[in-house]
Parts: sequence; structure tokens; C-alpha cells
Amino acid sequence: MQVRLTRPEISALETDALIFVETEGQKRPELATPLSAFYEAGELSGKMLEFTVFHGVTGLAARRVVVAGAGKPGKLDAPALRKLAAAAVRFLKGKGVKEVTLALDGPLATAANLAAVTEGVVVAAWEPDKLKTDPEKSKGSVETVSIAIPADAGSDLDAAFERGCIIGEALNVTRDIAVEPPNVLTPTAMAARAVAVANECGLSVEVLNQDRMRQLGMGALLGVAQGSAEPPAMIILQYKPENPTAEGHLGFVGKGVTFDTGGISIKPAEGMEKMKYDMAGGAAVIGAMRAIAKLKPGIAVTAVVPCVENMPGSKAQRPGDIVTSLSGKTIEILNTDAEGRLILADAITYAKRLGCTHLVDVATLTGAIVVALGPTSSGVFTNNEELLGKWMSAAKESGEKMWHMPLDDEYRDQLKTVYADIQNIGTRWGGACTAAMFLKEFAEDTPWVHVDNAGTAWLDDAKPFLAKGPTGIPLVTFVNLAMNWK
Repeated sequence: MQVRLTRPEISALETDALIFVETEGQKRPELATPLSAFYEAGELSGKMLEFTVFHGVTGLAARRVVVAGAGKPGKLDAPALRKLAAAAVRFLKGKGVKEVTLALDGPLATAANLAAVTEGVVVAAWEPDKLKTDPEKSKGSVETVSIAIPADAGSDLDAAFERGCIIGEALNVTRDIAVEPPNVLTPTAMAARAVAVANECGLSVEVLNQDRMRQLGMGALLGVAQGSAEPPAMIILQYKPENPTAEGHLGFVGKGVTFDTGGISIKPAEGMEKMKYDMAGGAAVIGAMRAIAKLKPGIAVTAVVPCVENMPGSKAQRPGDIVTSLSGKTIEILNTDAEGRLILADAITYAKRLGCTHLVDVATLTGAIVVALGPTSSGVFTNNEELLGKWMSAAKESGEKMWHMPLDDEYRDQLKTVYADIQNIGTRWGGACTAAMFLKEFAEDTPWVHVDNAGTAWLDDAKPFLAKGPTGIPLVTFVNLAMNWK
């Protein structure tokens, strides 16, 4: 789908569908008279995500007019507009509409709103069906979406449009990776995808193979990988600004378990097929680096994505094993299904060795966070309030919902063992917190934020504004953090 920015005369615009955004109680001047009967009957209420289609509206050249309800005026911010724009485009799919124009004028025509709307439109085009062979699957798709802004709009809107396109495309790249079946997206294949992204946008890239990990002493990661015939890979992507404007070195770490059976502590069969998205955190980090390379923030950013397959093969690690991590700390394995924290432990240590001064890791880490927060918000843990504040501010701007979770010292008590420095699980109570506390052990004094997106990385059912499957969360927050860093 092609997305473009235009500055037309709205009344003379010939398009298959012209979308007007209306909040509750609002009447567009162009629509007040020709649609007066519908307003009087209450059929145009302006409620959020309510779409009404009209054909041949007097005074407008567009073949269809779509009135897109935007809810209460006080709640219409950039994230809400992103959802509305995406939902409007998806609403028109399959309705014989090839060319769509969305009017973003008046007080809505701001840089923040335009970036969000553009992002939403780009994301709306994505579907999880690329492996379907049905030649009719794309029939009825929207081919072109134009975003119409006032003729006198400044150049800042052009830049905002470009930003929205870059982030939207990065989200779709992330979702392309995360939706792949596990027989296709092995750790090696995921590394190849990252290399392709790096070569496309000018990032430095390195992939550590199994032998190199052994030389370095990544025993925690290798312990997870040893049960699979597929070798592990650790992806390192680096962005260095030509003219740095900010001090520090951001490190983004993403969990890349391309399939998780649970290992010897095997998961139940029901729903296990969804464990292909246990690498969604890693995919979000790769996509974020793609956007960062194109948007060029003033701070250096390094991404580390450890990729493994967790299988119950004859060489798989066992409950009771003790491994030595890259940091030198020993870990007693009580449950092989608590594998994400093991690979992240070595990745966090390696990111620190690469010079990262501030770390954010993201992982579909625990079912416990889903119990705590459901599918609405990602859980956030930290050892540094200043970094937390920057992360939460970036999240608010993105519309990706986050909730700060506790990381009190008492959670560390659950990880004590007489046999090693730390064990890899605690009790069933506060599981997301003890998992985060495990990672804190390896972040040590480096400012660090952990994001558990187990409940937000995947949609089991499509939303009006997003297809079923991977969401890309928290890619936009990663990008905002880097772009706003001071």
C-alpha cells in the first residue's frame, strides 16, 4: 500500500473514500447541511471507532464520505488518532475502495498527530497471511492512502510524515519477523533477518556463533540452547551518530527464543503453538534499530538479541544443573521453562562489556505478568528512577501502555540457593517480580529497565485497528527514548 502526504482542496478532491474525523458533538462545515437529517436523528454520534459511509455527498467530489467517530474531544490525542486512522483504513478493506484520503486539518493538523496518523495508516496495511497461497487473498485491498493537510502547513509536517512512515514500516518489519513459523524462523534465520535489516539501513552488525559464545563463557545461554539441533546466535546491531548530541550509550536487549517448548520442564500442549512469538522482544529491538538508523538520534545505541530454541532433546539441560554465566555468577536451574532470563543474563552482561551505560531489556518473560496486568499493559521494573522516568515518558508519547511494578529486596530472598550464587526461579507468588530480580542481578549498578511484554506482544484476535498476531510493542517507546534522550 502506498502512503502519501497531500495538500489538496478538499471539496474538489476526487477519491474513492474521503475520511473526516469527528468528535462527539462536532459537525464538519462541509457535512452539516447535506447530512443534517443524520445528525438530527443521532446517527452521527462521533463515538470512538464508529464509521458511517455516505455516497455522493452534495458539495464534495469524493465518491464516498466516511465519518470517523473520534470520541470525546478531550480524549483525542495522538495515540487515539493513530488507532482511529488505522481502524478507518482497515474498515474500508474489502469494500471496493482502492484510493482513500484522510483529512487532517484544523486543530488536528499538528506534527505529533500527523506522525501518529501516518504510522497508523502504514500499520493498517499489514496482514499475517503472507504464507497463504490463495491468489484472492489481497483482493479488495486499499492501494493508496493520502493524508490531506492544509495547503499552508509548515515543513515540520513533512518531517512528521516521514517519521510516521519510518516507524510504521519498522513495526511491519518487526511483525513480519515475529509472525514467522518456528520451522522457518530458527535462531540462524533470525540472525539473517537482522543482518538484512542492518545492510539495508547502514547499521553495524555482528553475529556471535556457538563457538564464539563458548570461548566467551556464555554458559547461561548455551545451557538453554543445548537441547536443540538448531545452534544459537547472538545478534549485535550498532548505531553510532555522526555528530553525537547526547552523552551515554543506550543498550537495548531483546529476548529471541524462536520456539519455547519449556525444555525438560515441558509446557502443556494446549497453546504451545503460540510459543513461536517468544522472540517478539528481540524482533521489536531489531525493528527499533531499523527506525533509529533512519531517524538518526544523537546518542549511540547498541542492540543485543540472544537467539535460541528451547527444546527437550537428549542433550537438554536438566532441573538441578548448575551453569556459569558470562558474568561468572553460577545459576542453579530449577525449571528449564524459565529460560528467557538465562539468555538475557548473558546478553545484559555482554551489552555492558560493549560499553552500554543505560540498558533496557524486553522479553515475553512470564505468565505472571499476564495474570497481573492482562493484555493491556506491559510490566516495567527498574533499578534507576531517572531512567524509568525517561522510559515512561517515551511510552506515554507512543501510546504503548506500561505499568511500573515493584522490585523490592524481599524478592531476592526467593532466589537464594545453597548450591550456587542464584537459582533461576522463585515461588509461584510474584513470579514477574522474581524474574525481574534475577535480571537485576546481572544489570548490577548499570541503570536498567526491564519490560515484560508477555501480555502485550501478541493479539489472539484482531482489533479494529490491528490485525491478529504480533503487535510490535514496545518498538515505538524504544525509538522515542533514543530520539528524546538528553
